[in-house]
Amino acid sequence: MENKPYFCPNCRSNRVKFSQITKYSQSFIKDAITGEIVESGEAVPIAQSEPEIECLVCRVSGNEMRFIKQAEREPRTTTPTTPTYV
Repeated sequence: MENKPYFCPNCRSNRVKFSQITKYSQSFIKDAITGEIVESGEAVPIAQSEPEIECLVCRVSGNEMRFIKQAEREPRTTTPTTPTYV
């Protein structure tokens, strides 16, 4: 994962709440009559060329670059605040 800001291209409101989706492969053997799992292998993570990211606000998911590019198109700037107390 890159250390760059994200921005959801779907809901266009989320910049902070995301999850990374990791996929696994697990082999198993089922009984042909009952459908019960007879034997199962170990879960092995599937290597991904680019992480898949999910927006935790609207639940849309896509590759990481999609969220990064949206943040680059609409950058967030910090505005200085000067509090005045009376």
